[in-house]
Amino acid sequence: MKKLGDLIMILDLHRQGLKVAVIARQVGIDRKTVRKYIAQGIEVPTYGPRQPRQRLLDPWMDYLRSRLDAYPGLSARRLLREICERGYTGGYSTVRDTVRALRPAGGGSPFAVRFETPPGQQAQVDFAQFRVRFTSAPDSVQIVWLFSMVLGFSRLIWARFAQRQTMQTVLACHRAAFEAIGGVPREILYDRMKTAVLGEDEDGRVVYNRTLGEFARHYGFLPKACRAYRPETKGKVERPFRYIREDFFLGGTFRDLDDLNLQFVNWLGNVANPRVHASTGRVVNEAFAEEQPTLQLLPLIPFGAVLKLERRISHEGMVSVGGNYYSVPDATRRRVVEVHSLADEIHIFEDNRLIARHPLLEGRRQRSLLEGHRRQYRPKDENPVPHGFTGELVTRRSLDFYAAIGQQLAASGAAA
Repeated sequence: MKKLGDLIMILDLHRQGLKVAVIARQVGIDRKTVRKYIAQGIEVPTYGPRQPRQRLLDPWMDYLRSRLDAYPGLSARRLLREICERGYTGGYSTVRDTVRALRPAGGGSPFAVRFETPPGQQAQVDFAQFRVRFTSAPDSVQIVWLFSMVLGFSRLIWARFAQRQTMQTVLACHRAAFEAIGGVPREILYDRMKTAVLGEDEDGRVVYNRTLGEFARHYGFLPKACRAYRPETKGKVERPFRYIREDFFLGGTFRDLDDLNLQFVNWLGNVANPRVHASTGRVVNEAFAEEQPTLQLLPLIPFGAVLKLERRISHEGMVSVGGNYYSVPDATRRRVVEVHSLADEIHIFEDNRLIARHPLLEGRRQRSLLEGHRRQYRPKDENPVPHGFTGELVTRRSLDFYAAIGQQLAASGAAA
C-alpha cells in the first residue's frame, strides 16, 4: 500500500483533471493502481479495542481503597511504605497520583491555618543546625546551632549562632533576646527541643526542664510546647530558618564564630527586620514599634540559676567545665573545688570562698586564664655567684697539672 501522502497526491491530481497516465508517471506507479486508488478514495482506518495493560500497582488497588476508606488522611508516602513491605516495586509518583484519585472527598491533610496572635502575646523559639567551614580552620567542617526567637505579631527576628545546644546557651540567648527587644512576651512556644521539653507524663502533660521553668517564672512568661506532628503551629520560626539559610548563610565567608555572628547581626539590622513581611504585608520594624510597648517589663534582677558541680584541678591549675578549661589561682590548696555554672559565667569556689570568676566560653577545648592566677618567676641568672663567696677568682688549671702534683706527693711519701 502506498503512503498516505502519495494517496492524497493521486486524488488531488485527479481532481485537477489530469489523466491517469500522467498521474501514474508523476507518482511512479502503474495505471491500474492509480485507477484502484481513485475508485477507493481515502478509507478511515478502523482499530480493534486495545487490551488493558497490567500495571505494577494493580495488585494493591483493593488494599489502597480499603486503607483510604478507613483512614482518609493517610499520606501517599505512608501507603507507599506499606505496600513496599508487601512486595510493591514501583515508584512513588504512581502511588501519589493513584492515592489522589482514590482519596474520598474531604480526606487528606487540611490546608494549614495561619495562627495570628495579638501584640506582645507570643514568641516562637527553636534551634537549627548549620554546617560551616571557617576560614580560620579551612580543613574542617564545623556544626553550629542557630538559636532564633521570632515575635508572633511583628515577625521580628532575634537570633544568634552558638557552638552548642546546651541549657546555658538557651538561657543566655533568651536573656540577650529579652534585653534586645526591651521586654518579655507573655508566652513562648517551643518545638519540643530537648533542652526545653523533657517529654510527657502519664497523663499526657508536657514536662519542661526544671531550670527553664524557673527561668520562665523569673521573667514572667508561660512556656508552651508545639503539638506533636503539627508543624504548622511553629511556622513563624521555621520559615525564617529557610529564609536565613538562603538569603544570608549560603555562599557566605566567615572567619570564625564571632565573625559569623557579627555579619549576621548586620544582616538582621539591614535586611531581615527592615523588610516587608510576605504574610503580614507590613515592614517588620514598623510592626515591632507597635508591639514593643505591649511586652512585659524586664525584671530588675537578671536570672541567676546555678548548676553546682564538683571538679578536680588539673596539674596545670585548670578546671574542666562543659569541655572548656578555666584557671584557678596558684595559691589554691584543695585539689577539688566547687563550680557554679551560670547562664553566662563560671564561678569557682574553695571552701565556700569565691576564687575565680570567668565568662562562659563557647565551643569546646577553649581555655580561660585570668590575669594574676599565675605567679611571675624571675629568670635564673646564667652565672650565679655562690652564696657567701667573697674571695678572688683563681685561674683554672688542667687535670694534668693536678696529676703531676699527685705524683710528686706520692714520691715524697715513699721516700719518707
